[in-house]
Amino acid sequence: MYLAIREMRFAKGRYALIATIMVLVSFLVLFVTGLAQGLSYDNAASIKNMDATHFVLEQDSNHRFTRSQVGQQELDEARSVVGQDHAEPLGIRMTTVSPANDTTKIDVTLFMVNPGSWLTPTVTEGQAINDQSTGQVVVDQKLAKSGVTIGTVLVDQASGTEWTVSGFVQNESFSHAPVVFLNEQEWLALQAGSRTVQATSATDGAVTETGTDAELTPVYNAIAVKGADDQVSSLSAALPKTEIITKSEAVSAIPGYKEEQGSLLMMIAFLYVISAFVLAVFFYVITIQKTSQFGILKAIGTRNGYLAGSVSLQVMLLSVGSLVISVLLVRLFESVLPASMPFELGLSTLALTCVLFILMSMAGSLFSVWKVTKIDALDAIGRTAA
Repeated sequence: MYLAIREMRFAKGRYALIATIMVLVSFLVLFVTGLAQGLSYDNAASIKNMDATHFVLEQDSNHRFTRSQVGQQELDEARSVVGQDHAEPLGIRMTTVSPANDTTKIDVTLFMVNPGSWLTPTVTEGQAINDQSTGQVVVDQKLAKSGVTIGTVLVDQASGTEWTVSGFVQNESFSHAPVVFLNEQEWLALQAGSRTVQATSATDGAVTETGTDAELTPVYNAIAVKGADDQVSSLSAALPKTEIITKSEAVSAIPGYKEEQGSLLMMIAFLYVISAFVLAVFFYVITIQKTSQFGILKAIGTRNGYLAGSVSLQVMLLSVGSLVISVLLVRLFESVLPASMPFELGLSTLALTCVLFILMSMAGSLFSVWKVTKIDALDAIGRTAA
């Protein structure tokens, strides 16, 4: 330890250069990791926030909510297996809305949930909706940036349905679109409206009769379930024409999620490799330059373990020091980043990233450690004398 610190104090410029490069690389690793986590959460926040353990989807829907349709029969069967309060219907639809008397178009995701159930998010501003609420919805806080306030009337571009915003929720998004929550009554009205449009188109403008019992039969995209593994097994047997997936599988199946995260994770992996490679090159060059000094130290009886430990300690100090500076810089950048840029770096992710960076740095120093142990004292001294 004495040798490592004394050498770093003697060659301040050399080690300051290495530390600067490590700060830049570690900052980039932390920043891209935070960006990956932020995009991951923004893409699937509403699903991740749910207490559901599994979802029941239509067979052959490839784990995607938007490709699935399940009905009341499947819901009743699921409730009979896992319990009345442990299965809830979930409707999901992507659409575009505009504030009334405004040309602004906003891409949103409609979520049908039963108000008061464990799928319902907590309202942070305004009033929550209930089963009897007509023409009212609660929306994600991101819509406020588009001028939406409590009392704003939103018009669905596809069906022409109008909803009044009664409250706001936070951190609720799906496929990077803010979520609009509505009750089953509004969901049925939306389905009936869509069928009316389809029927009108099929008869060349002649409006067909709507509102029958068959047309108002609720159709959901999934059934959210809270259940143990044995209950899920029983549910699979009771609903053979469905597929039951876990929450993580549902998140991974969101369009673009795996591709987006795969690209970012590959970038992070390459940054780890680059950091280890850069550190290995720097310390290997330094080790070669100090071959004669290491040879003299070996000649006077210094053990290989002590010299190798000195090199490893230098790498450890530089890694930890650069990470401390990088964490401070990342937190500073996080405080000034625009709210539209999703960024999330929790303590657990931060700790894991720092540990991995230190391990990769230590791995990068192994080549220099091996070189130190292979230095021959007499040969090194001989070259110096020559």
